[in-house]
Amino acid sequence: MCGAELHSLPDGVRRVADFLQQRNHPHGPQMLDDAARTAQQAADALGVALGQIAKSIIFRRLADDCAVLVITSGDRRVDQKKVEALVGPLGRADAAFVKDRTGFSIGGVAPVAHAQECVTLLDAELFRFDTVWAAAGHPHAVFQLTPAELSALVGVSGTDVVEALAVPAAG
Repeated sequence: MCGAELHSLPDGVRRVADFLQQRNHPHGPQMLDDAARTAQQAADALGVALGQIAKSIIFRRLADDCAVLVITSGDRRVDQKKVEALVGPLGRADAAFVKDRTGFSIGGVAPVAHAQECVTLLDAELFRFDTVWAAAGHPHAVFQLTPAELSALVGVSGTDVVEALAVPAAG
């Protein structure tokens, strides 16, 4: 994006685009025709594997009311007990809390450019893929990056924060 088209973007997408430009990220936000509020909707719209969607899950840390962002692979479920072992007891983050802390509405929470600093954890499962896609501040906006680029942008390494996959019974 060269700049002129940034003015027509929704505020959250513009904030993400500015963040990415300032860090010389090679891919700006893309607007999708249909909403991608869920990882499955995003994967379908992009024609990629569900696991390639880097979904942003927000929790509320009980000790200090801080937002905890868990960026996880779209085909995995966050294991709250694993996250709590790393950051302390968690509570539910309602829509108002998410909007206040991140500046984004649920369904479009980007992993970067938040209104307030969050504690951030990155799912190591994302590193299974060469390319992943993350929300870009709006339910219709996404951006492309590698897991290593995502790690660098959010300033954390990958860790185990997801539920173990069920092992099929031997038969």
